[in-house]
Amino acid sequence: MGNALNFVLTWVATRAVNGTLRLRIDDADRGRCRQEFVEDIFRQLEWLGLDWDEGPSGVADFFRRHSQLHRLDRYRRVLRRLQEEGAVYPCSCSRRQIRQRSSTGLYPGTCRLRPPPTEGGSRFAWRVALPQECWVAVDGVRLALPQAMGDFVLWRKDDLPAYQLASLVDDLDHRISFVVRGEDLLPSSAAQLFLARLLGEDGGVFCSAAFFHHPLITGPANEKLSKSKGALTLAAMRQAGAGPEAVYRLAASFLDLPLAAASGPASLAEAWRAKLTATKHSTPNGR
Repeated sequence: MGNALNFVLTWVATRAVNGTLRLRIDDADRGRCRQEFVEDIFRQLEWLGLDWDEGPSGVADFFRRHSQLHRLDRYRRVLRRLQEEGAVYPCSCSRRQIRQRSSTGLYPGTCRLRPPPTEGGSRFAWRVALPQECWVAVDGVRLALPQAMGDFVLWRKDDLPAYQLASLVDDLDHRISFVVRGEDLLPSSAAQLFLARLLGEDGGVFCSAAFFHHPLITGPANEKLSKSKGALTLAAMRQAGAGPEAVYRLAASFLDLPLAAASGPASLAEAWRAKLTATKHSTPNGR
């Protein structure tokens, strides 16, 4: 349900301002991405009645032209630039070692002063070297990035780009100027803004992108819904013959729109457009 809500909110916000909507599926993590998962994304979008302007037209087109695995050289070029600028450092620590050395779970900087591992030695990741004082403002929140993220990974030990790097590079190349995410990804947005600014002019429009981090859908104990914890999946809803109306009603509630607007994506977008127009006309200088 959380994924579906994010899909609908992104579609509504983009269509309300006549923006261009791009479908992107992150699949660089080969251990967690399977063809049946990609197939289910397209089924979800069809079930929700959502379209898009750019990106893959279907499963076959995604794997043929849009998979992140086709862009590994591009990600490596960005990593090499950051290496040349001394903005990253190699790290051989395991997750277990980090848990043992850090009470917060954040990376304690163990490898910052270590010499790089020798060729043929153990595999290592590449982490960004954050300044001790590093504040990033995103979506009206000012975050201390070292305390929120620590020296986060840009390239993994299995020789694949980490989410923070791949997501940012894709956003830069696709000239993304508006991002809708759950509020749990606020630190990730701050991390990617930091990286974009680190790249200077190559940071593109992302440096001035607008962000909307919406609240998460939670369970009875106020926990984040997840499949691993038994939350009802969209596939189960579809198989039970349910329609997407519950998602539309949830989106209307999140956007503080009347329930009458929840008949479908188009009516939600129209109601949101009207609300934006009314807000603009009722504020000083029309802003």
